[in-house]
Amino acid sequence: MISRRQTLRFLSTAALGTSLATAALAQQVTLLNVSYDPTRELYVEYNAAFTKHWKTKTGQDVTVKQSHGGSGKQARSIIDGLDADVATLALAGDTDALHSNGNWIPKDWQKRLPLNSSPYTSTIVLVTRAGNPKNIKDWDDLIRPDVKVITPNPKTSGGARWNYLAAWEFAKRKYGGDDKAKDFVAKLYNNVPVLDTGARGSTITFSQRNQGDVLVAWENEAYLLEKEFGNKVDFIYPSLSILAEPAVTLVDKNVDKKGTRAVAEEYLKFLYSEEAQDIIGKNFYRPTSAKAQAKYAKQLPKINLFKLDDAFGGWDKATKIHFADGGSFDQIYTKK
Repeated sequence: MISRRQTLRFLSTAALGTSLATAALAQQVTLLNVSYDPTRELYVEYNAAFTKHWKTKTGQDVTVKQSHGGSGKQARSIIDGLDADVATLALAGDTDALHSNGNWIPKDWQKRLPLNSSPYTSTIVLVTRAGNPKNIKDWDDLIRPDVKVITPNPKTSGGARWNYLAAWEFAKRKYGGDDKAKDFVAKLYNNVPVLDTGARGSTITFSQRNQGDVLVAWENEAYLLEKEFGNKVDFIYPSLSILAEPAVTLVDKNVDKKGTRAVAEEYLKFLYSEEAQDIIGKNFYRPTSAKAQAKYAKQLPKINLFKLDDAFGGWDKATKIHFADGGSFDQIYTKK
């Protein structure tokens, strides 16, 4: 027979165990970073640095999970319920969709962090087979009938939109006007045998499936390919390219629901720290701090870049004209 004293002792022990378990859980937090294709390697290294930083600062353990895919598809996944704490997508236009489709973030989300919430930048380059057998030097060569071009689908990939607009602006400046640019880009996409949904998929198509003569790619992807397949690929900077400014944000609805706002805010702010900026440069993205820029100046040279806002009037306008249903891309691209 169990006495009343034994019962109370048992209940007290159980309560203590529950309290300790709750306290242990309180010392742990998990974040989900929903990002685009080519940031995998960057965020693996960054997440390790951040978890150490957060543990030192607060004593709390944090686990950061990563989700990668075409930027447009990733935005749609969040809108459809993917439980992201932060979104680090390829372009602000995809992130804007989180506001306009469900008010997941405020309209002025880009004002919450420095540099319009872009802690790093990048650009678009041309990757060729080793020795550049097709003698590709600039965007002009991508419309030659003997050249096959690998680039992802701008309907699903943020990187693909940067590619598309870089080619458009080159042609507009060289040949004069949007009509000539449209003809040029139509010829370019006529040379594209397959449209992958994301930038990493196109990288695999080019490097592992050996399709195409030239890959239009993020600068960091080109460096990663050179690192992995150094004897099989080369890459060149075209005479004109676009300043790509990937932006980052909290997903407000989710962090408030999950109680992760404080750690998610710190996760994004830490991207601007010198430690993180060094990791960014090391992973072939262009850092925004002067110190890291100086360190990686040889690796990431100054080139002729234009800004999207100057050439296309911002993402809202560019999306409506070029990538919305019935826009210029739909008009020029015929699926084979």
